[in-house]
Amino acid sequence: MSADDQVKPPVAAEADAPKPATPAEAFALAAAQEGPLQKRLDAYSAHSRVLRPQINAAYDELIARVSGLQKAGPSARTLLPEFQIPDQDGHLVSLEELLSNGPLVLSLNRGHWCPWCRLELRALAQIHGEARKLGAQAVSITPETASYSKRLIADNGLPFTVLTDLDLAYALSLGLMIWVGDTIRASYLQSGLDLAQFHRSPGWFLPIPATFVIGTDGMVKARFVEPDFRKRMEPQDILCALRKLSKS
Repeated sequence: MSADDQVKPPVAAEADAPKPATPAEAFALAAAQEGPLQKRLDAYSAHSRVLRPQINAAYDELIARVSGLQKAGPSARTLLPEFQIPDQDGHLVSLEELLSNGPLVLSLNRGHWCPWCRLELRALAQIHGEARKLGAQAVSITPETASYSKRLIADNGLPFTVLTDLDLAYALSLGLMIWVGDTIRASYLQSGLDLAQFHRSPGWFLPIPATFVIGTDGMVKARFVEPDFRKRMEPQDILCALRKLSKS
């Protein structure tokens, strides 16, 4: 019998792949994926389209509406605007204070309820040790109150600070604030997600997720701004930017 004639185990077909019944199961499957962060994000997105087609159609409409904001926010080689924002324990934290300890990875996120944000922040947590060896630290900013920031940290094992941008004042100053729209608002409320409760504000605004690598001079060294919140900056690209900073 030749090698070609030997019986080979069947390759698992896509139809045989696990099919989650809930968003929580979809998140667990996506989080367990190895490889690039975008692979995990895409895996969750694919499951979400099957589980919640209507909200995903609304997402597509929202993203199309704000797609022109890809160039929004501070550009490379410009200063990141200063801030003083409370952390999860209510202490005011300034950009100047953070940069006094080394370069900064600043990640704007939508909140503890957002699976794409959680996948990104878990990936950022995985490289945090290496970032620290390069003299840098990470910080996330969300529009949620401190109690939800604490939940975000605890549920995802985050080793870094989460700041509360109440009323999205800082996101607005960066040009990275959007209104979710009536369709998404109604869908979220129907599924039990009340942004007004999380934000302690009735506006139903969210930040466009973005990641900035900031040098100790306050200048943006690398950035990733994407109105499609299902796409995020790869951790290896963040580390690459930090390595370049460490050699400069």
